[in-house]
Amino acid sequence: MRRILSTGILLLMVIVASAQIQSPVKFTAQLKTGKTAEAEIVFTAKIAAGWHVYSTRLGADGPTSATYTATKMDGVELVGKLQAHGNEISAYDKNFETTLRYFEHSVTFTQKVRFTKPDFVLKGYLEYGACNDQNCMPPTSVDISKSGKSPAVAAGKDAKAEAKQGATQGESLSDMSKTADPGKVEEMGNLAESQANSVAQMQQDSAARVAAAASSSLTKADKAALWKPVIKEIQALNGDKGVENQSWAYIFMMGFLGGLLALFTPCVWPIIPMTVSFFLKRAKDDRRKGIRDAITYGISIVVIYLILGLAVTKLFGASALNAWSTKPFFNVFFFLMLVVFALSFFGWFEIKLPEKWGNAVDSKASSTTGLLSIFLMAFTLTLVSFSCTGPIIGFLLVASTTSGSILGPAFGMFGFAVALALPFTLFAMFPSWLKSAPKSGSWMNTIKIVLGFIELAFSLKFLSVADMASHWHLLSREAFLAIWIVLFAALGLYLIGKLKFQSDAIGGDIQKPMPVPCIMLGLCSLAFSVYLVPGLWGAPVKAASAFAPPMETQDFNLNTKVVKAQYTDYEAGMAAAKAMHKPVLIDFTGYGCTNCRKMESAVWTDPRVMELLEKDYVLISLYVDDHTKLPEEISVKENGETRILRTIADKWSYLQRSKFGANTQPFYVPVDNEGNPLVGSYSYNEDIPAYIKFLQKGLDAYKKEQKNN
Repeated sequence: MRRILSTGILLLMVIVASAQIQSPVKFTAQLKTGKTAEAEIVFTAKIAAGWHVYSTRLGADGPTSATYTATKMDGVELVGKLQAHGNEISAYDKNFETTLRYFEHSVTFTQKVRFTKPDFVLKGYLEYGACNDQNCMPPTSVDISKSGKSPAVAAGKDAKAEAKQGATQGESLSDMSKTADPGKVEEMGNLAESQANSVAQMQQDSAARVAAAASSSLTKADKAALWKPVIKEIQALNGDKGVENQSWAYIFMMGFLGGLLALFTPCVWPIIPMTVSFFLKRAKDDRRKGIRDAITYGISIVVIYLILGLAVTKLFGASALNAWSTKPFFNVFFFLMLVVFALSFFGWFEIKLPEKWGNAVDSKASSTTGLLSIFLMAFTLTLVSFSCTGPIIGFLLVASTTSGSILGPAFGMFGFAVALALPFTLFAMFPSWLKSAPKSGSWMNTIKIVLGFIELAFSLKFLSVADMASHWHLLSREAFLAIWIVLFAALGLYLIGKLKFQSDAIGGDIQKPMPVPCIMLGLCSLAFSVYLVPGLWGAPVKAASAFAPPMETQDFNLNTKVVKAQYTDYEAGMAAAKAMHKPVLIDFTGYGCTNCRKMESAVWTDPRVMELLEKDYVLISLYVDDHTKLPEEISVKENGETRILRTIADKWSYLQRSKFGANTQPFYVPVDNEGNPLVGSYSYNEDIPAYIKFLQKGLDAYKKEQKNN
C-alpha cells in the first residue's frame, strides 16, 4: 500500500512538472527552392498570447537574439544575414534597461543560401529567445536538416548568373527592409507564399490573424496618403475653440496668485505702509495728488514687470520658449534653479542683487521729480525686494515659458505685477485700511518656508521631464511619489510646529505655538501625504497625476485599470488598424505634458472610456518630446524651407503640424484607415461624458464610412 501511495505521489509530481513546462512558441522550418541557384531557409513561428519572440541583432547586453547557425554546409553557402519579417514592435524594457525589438502572435525568419554543387547537404539551427511579462524561456533552438539535388545547378544552368540575379533581388529586399518601417516590407516570391500558408493555418486564431494582417506591406503611395495634410478638414470640423485665449487667462491667473504670495514676504509687505504714507504726506495738502502718485507708482510696477515678460519673449522667441519644455538640458536647468530658490527660501542663503544697484536707482529717484521719480521708486522696490520676489518670478517664468503660449511670460508678469501693485493703490485710496492691515512678523517667514517646500516639490516635475525625454530612467513614478510624500509630510510637520528652521528664530519666538490656520493647513498637507502612499503600489492618485511620471514608469504596479497605447509608431499602428478594420485614435502627447497625464489618469481610466479605447479603437500615442535619434535622418519641406528630422520628437511634431495644423498637447483625433479625420480634434477637457461622446461620434462615422464602401 505504501509503495502504491509513493508511486502515485511520484506520478502526480511528474504530471504537475510536465504541466508546468510551457511551449508558447511553435516553429516550423522548411527549405524553399525555386528555379534559380538560390533558396531560402524559412522558420515560421506561431506565438501564444502574452508571449513575444525577440528579433535579430539586439546586442550582447540584451536578451537572446534570433540567430542562425550552420553546422554543416556541403554544396551550399550562406547569402547575407538572417532576416526577420512581421509586425516588429520596438519598446523600452525596464528589466534589460534598453529598447528591444520583438514580435507577438507570429514571425517569420529567413536565411538566404546559394547552391554551389548539384548535390548539397545543409544542417543548422535557429536559436531564439521568448518572454512574457512574468518570465522568459531559456534560449531555444529549431533544427533544420536537408539534402538532395539543386535543380538549377544539376541542369547545368549558369549558376553564377542565377546567383547574381538572386543576389540583386536579395539586395532589393534588404534595402526595403532598411528604409521601410518594421512589419511593412513587401514580401516577395516564395516568402509571400510561405506567409500566406501560415496565415491560412491561423484563421481561427483572431489575434494571430490580426498581427499577420498588420504586417502587410505599405507602398510608397500608402505612406504618402497617411501623411497627407487634413488641416482644412480638421478646422472645418472643429470651428473656433479659443484654446489660446484660455491658456493666456490661466497664465495670467497663475501670475496674479504669485504676486499675491509675493506681497506677504518680508521684502515687500513692510514697504507697503511706508510707501503709501510717503505719498500721502508728500501731498498732504492735495490728497488727490497723493492718490494719483500712488496709482502711478502701482502702474509703474506693472510696466516694469510687463517689460520683463516681453523681453523674455523677444530675446528667445516663441518657438524657442516652446522648445524649452521638451529639451532635457533646459529642464535640468529649471530643476536646479528651483532647488536653489527653495533653499534660499529655507534660509540657507539669500539671493540678492548688488546693493549699489538699488542705491544708485534710489539716489536717482531722489534727485528727480515728476513721473520719472515715481517710476524710479518703483524700480527701487523691484531691486530691493528681489531676494523674495526673485524665486517666485523665476518659477513663474519657468512655468510660462514651458506652457507653449507665445506671450506666456508677458501675461504671467502682467498678472504678477497687478497683484503686487494692487495694495499700493488701494491703501492710497483708503488710508484707513492701513490700520487694520496685519503687522510684519514671523508669519512672513512662515510663508517663505512654505513657498520653499512648494518650489522644491514642483522642481521634480522638470527633472522628471528631462529623465523621460532622455530615457535615463532615474526617476520612476514611485520614486517621484516617495519624494513628494516626504516633502509634504515635512511641510505638514512644519505648519503644525513640529519642524523648525533656523530662520524661524529670527524676529520671533521659536517656541510660540503655530496659529490655528497654519495647523489646519498642516493637517491638510499631512493628509495629502497619506493620500499619496497608495500610489507607490499603482493607485491613480489623480491629484498628483499631472506632475508625476506616467504609470508605465511604475516598477511595481497592482493597478490593472491602465490604458496603454498599442502602438507608438504612426505607420505601424495604421497598418494594424487597417488589418483589424478598426478606426484609430491618434494621441499626440509628451513626457512633460501635464494635461496629458491628467487625461490619462482622470478620463482614460473610466470603464466606459477604457472599453472604447481598448476594444473599438487602435490607440497610437506619439510622443513629441522623445529625443531618441531616428535610425536615419529625414529631410522634409516645411514653409518653403528644407528641415531635417533627427529625432522621434522631430518626426511626430512635424506630423502634427503638417498633417493636422496643431502643435499643442494633448491632441486627440480619430482617423480612418487612410488617415482622414472622422470628427474634429479633442484637447484637454476632463469631462468624461464629453470624451465618450467624442469617441462614439468618431466610431459611428467610421462604421458609416465602412458601410458606404
